[in-house]
Amino acid sequence: MLKAFVKQSDLSEFSTEDLHREILRRIGEDPERDGLLATPKRVEKSLAFLTKGYCEDPNEILRGALFDVDYDEMVIVKDVEMFSLCEHHMLPFFGKVHVAYIPKGKVIGLSKIARLVEVFARRLQVQERMTRQIADAIQEAIEPHGVGVVIEARHLCMMMRGIEKQNSSTVTSAMVGCFRQKETRSEFLSLVRQTGTNTI
Repeated sequence: MLKAFVKQSDLSEFSTEDLHREILRRIGEDPERDGLLATPKRVEKSLAFLTKGYCEDPNEILRGALFDVDYDEMVIVKDVEMFSLCEHHMLPFFGKVHVAYIPKGKVIGLSKIARLVEVFARRLQVQERMTRQIADAIQEAIEPHGVGVVIEARHLCMMMRGIEKQNSSTVTSAMVGCFRQKETRSEFLSLVRQTGTNTI
């Protein structure tokens, strides 16, 4: 049905369902069998949800919940659940995000930090970039004394394929402003470790 793929560089005339149907054929399946008839549509909806972050503006989300507060101690939101898709294999990676900042006159509504994580997670990602994006978005929105972000995640591209190591996890961090100073960084990391539970 989609043999024109070979000769055409522009696939815009084909629906997303057509493309997923062709993938099923190419892996040796029959997209017309009962169990797969609705699969192309389901995959289309699933991918739209898992990549909805492309349609969301992180700055707009944060601007909607900024408050003037006379507080200059560390604010930490720990254990924010995160699910994303690795841009290299489009397989899931998942884990927890810990975010901290020291305000300079403005704070962010706590739920908006979780929303911010969601915006960047719902894109094709690499963990290292997402860590930096979260930190930079907060820094830009409220210009605090500093921001710290740590992400701990497990990657199915390592667990299901390739090296197939089931117990490996990846930890990334981004430190901005005063969080680059040893004392502030150590305080943040110490408080993150005090969860008392497995963070992944």
